[in-house]
Amino acid sequence: MTLLAVVFAALAAALHVWIFVMESVRWEDPRTRRTFQMSADEAAATREMAYNQGFYNLFLAVVTVVGLVLIGADQAAAGRALVFAGCGSMLAAAFVLVARSPKRLRAGVAQGATPLLAVVFLVLAL
Repeated sequence: MTLLAVVFAALAAALHVWIFVMESVRWEDPRTRRTFQMSADEAAATREMAYNQGFYNLFLAVVTVVGLVLIGADQAAAGRALVFAGCGSMLAAAFVLVARSPKRLRAGVAQGATPLLAVVFLVLAL
């Protein structure tokens, strides 16, 4: 079960790095605007907010990756705690997204599925 938790946590971290890139680096790019269903004016008006939010996603990925490194370095308790913190926060953010805007269910599932599986498999591995 630990192997599955590690795989899904790594996938969740990779996805959140990509979200960071879209929000903090490519926010006004037409493909990113299509992904987030925004006009050029909306993207320009929310650029600073998205830049900041992208870093939140990056930091969650970093916490998760550090946890994975610690699990691999035979410091499993500390590593699990960090993976729980990172993936649990990713999952909570996906829940908040859908709770606030049910039309974003697809995005919430995309954002929350891998951290959910990581958390479930990590719990089963205990």
